[in-house]
Amino acid sequence: MAKQTFRNTLYTLDNLYVLSGLNSESVDLIYLDPPFNTKRTYSAPIGSKAAGAGFKDMWTWKDVDEYYLDSLAERSSALTKFIASAGEIHDKPMMAYLTYMSQRLVEMYRILKESGSLYLHCDPTASHYLKILLDFLFGKNNYRNEIIWCYTGPGSPRMRQFNRKSDHIFWYSKGNTWTFNKDAVRMPYKDKNQTFRKIFDTKGGWTEEDVEELRGKGKVPENWWTDIAIVARSKHERTGYPTQKPLKLLKRIIGASSNEGDIVLDPFCGCATTCVAAQQLGRKWIGIDIEKQAAKVLVQRLSDDAGLFKDFIATNQIPKRSDLKIVPPSSSVKEQLYKEQKGKCNACGEDFKVWNLEIDHVIPAAKGGGDYCENYQLLCGSCNKIKGDRPMEYLRLKIETRERTMKTKVFFGE
Repeated sequence: MAKQTFRNTLYTLDNLYVLSGLNSESVDLIYLDPPFNTKRTYSAPIGSKAAGAGFKDMWTWKDVDEYYLDSLAERSSALTKFIASAGEIHDKPMMAYLTYMSQRLVEMYRILKESGSLYLHCDPTASHYLKILLDFLFGKNNYRNEIIWCYTGPGSPRMRQFNRKSDHIFWYSKGNTWTFNKDAVRMPYKDKNQTFRKIFDTKGGWTEEDVEELRGKGKVPENWWTDIAIVARSKHERTGYPTQKPLKLLKRIIGASSNEGDIVLDPFCGCATTCVAAQQLGRKWIGIDIEKQAAKVLVQRLSDDAGLFKDFIATNQIPKRSDLKIVPPSSSVKEQLYKEQKGKCNACGEDFKVWNLEIDHVIPAAKGGGDYCENYQLLCGSCNKIKGDRPMEYLRLKIETRERTMKTKVFFGE
């Protein structure tokens, strides 16, 4: 299969459509800092670099893409049951949020290389639910770390609990091998004069010279990070963008879990800190953000770093996969689908002769769907007419409503 032509790219549209258009196993590292479902509205202050940018961190079913909802339900009944139970335990917006995240995490898993890693940045609002999603999609044995990023900040005179000043970052590998450049992220020991016996276990054949050499390099950080300040404390770095994360944080993650020349993806890139950090470290990058202001901020940030603003494009065009064979609709495709669906309409489930069924795109081309066998289905003429260019969820709802109406009429003898 042909490879997708790659350039450092910022996509300014819904990340679900971009992710669906990227080739499988094409990305080395994914970092995502999605909205946390905090039910707050964020906006950048007037006069800042990111002025005009913002988002509402609250979720309803309007935020869930209906074109992909049906395929998510078909992919795993266990996953949809968990999401439904989260809605009962927490609330309906949490259920919508987890559905929104699941749709995207499924695609992220697909495009991640077998040796790749994913870092999901969140706060305690939904971290426990998101970890279960990650356990399910990546496998509990591929959980590598939960990093706690701790920082300080002012409290309130009326506080009735401990000050919440930490974020959670879940690190999962896709497979059994992964990149970890420990020497790239070492940090100084707090007490360089302590005896080496207090630092290292000498029973493993260490010599004092070995210990002194490693002491000079510094130690590999623990999974709690207290040495990285929030962006608000850096006048040089902050753009005013809501929820902006520090470059030092992203450089540690990218330095640890990718190599020079690797492709780093941030599907919620905001003011593009991940893109800037990746380019400064010699990585290639893909940034996605639905907020058009992100492109303006990124151009300015890369322009401010001498020599970095090159090989960069911004677009709102959905990429097209090149790892799937394009197969125009044909009689042979129809016959193959007919066998796979056992002669049934993929919506109403009724039996039909092959000539009474029509080829339909599960995901329309306008939403990133292509002419691939994986995106074809057979529908009867009635179902295809009802669906049109709408999502399958719409069609299924219409069918259920029709069946309930018919049962009601039978019950009342109409």
